[in-house]
Amino acid sequence: MFGNNTTATTIQGIAVEESRKRWMECQGVKNWEGLIDPLDDTLRAQILSYARFVEAAYRCFDFDMSSPTYATCRNDIDSMLAQCGLGNHRYRVTKNLYATCTTSVPRWIERILNLASSPESSWIGYMAVCDDAKEISRLGHRRVVIAFRGTATAREWLENLRVILTPLSVDMATTLPDCSGDHRQPMVQQGLLSLYTSGCDGRQSLQDTIREEIREIVKGYGGKGEPALSITITGNSLRGALATLTAYDIMTQFSGHEAAVPLVTAVSFGGPRVGNDDFRREVEASDAKVLRIVNHDDPITKVPGFVFDDMAGLGVPAWLQKYTKYAAYAEVGKELRLSSKDRRLPHAKVMARSAINVATCHDLNTYLYLD
Repeated sequence: MFGNNTTATTIQGIAVEESRKRWMECQGVKNWEGLIDPLDDTLRAQILSYARFVEAAYRCFDFDMSSPTYATCRNDIDSMLAQCGLGNHRYRVTKNLYATCTTSVPRWIERILNLASSPESSWIGYMAVCDDAKEISRLGHRRVVIAFRGTATAREWLENLRVILTPLSVDMATTLPDCSGDHRQPMVQQGLLSLYTSGCDGRQSLQDTIREEIREIVKGYGGKGEPALSITITGNSLRGALATLTAYDIMTQFSGHEAAVPLVTAVSFGGPRVGNDDFRREVEASDAKVLRIVNHDDPITKVPGFVFDDMAGLGVPAWLQKYTKYAAYAEVGKELRLSSKDRRLPHAKVMARSAINVATCHDLNTYLYLD
């Protein structure tokens, strides 16, 4: 998608002028109408910038299971972006983010997976805000970014396997009536919701941490005379789905405030499905914007569950709907569909195998070179 250095340089020159004029369109205020096919250069550059924030989250994470700091951030909060190659992005990290896994399994499985070395709570990403006046002027607004790394620990993989749909908590669902007068039942992947809302050992949940920090940011930067404010949540793989859930939660929590957040956007790279059709409608009603970058050859984007937009309309019997509703997912947001078969990666041998190599098709670096 982003190819070679010449293309990147050209895109950067165009983006400097255009991003100031069209930032709300690129953030999805018009649902990316006219920007996807063909892919707009300014949007392309913006997607790349968000991918770099996700890359930084990967680089900051300590993957070494023998390390005493395993599953934490390897860098100090004041220097992490600079140490991960984003020193010139002029963002200040305001919060480290942690997520808690609560899956219980039999002891024999714990021993096989060595869960004793896998902490319940681990560093999952960070929140950063642009404080640089020149960068704010270039962008045309002040940007807040929440970046999540992908799945890393054994406990997180177990959470990913909890794919049965479960209802949103009361404080997350708006329970808007549909056209028939019936109330919706928005549901999302069980493991995803648990990861977002659970805490442990005195550590608050990821949800509470984000809500508190967004409240402070909106209070500090959302007043009159301040530059326009946007919040973008981005992630790769299963955390792309988490980005969608987070965007929805932020929008529903803060859209009614006096200093309301003008635009909340999720940018997902290779994310799986998140929830059911009622959840999709809730996201649309909340006005949270979701852009899913999908590799056609990536099987992770086609799971979990199956998709029925309207089971009753398809003639599915009511008794069968009762048993399938906890596995019937819906596609959420706007899709930017690409294919790893259309263009070769810089590493030709890797690309030649990508059609059959799930890991390669799903890797964040593969997405960055698709067209």
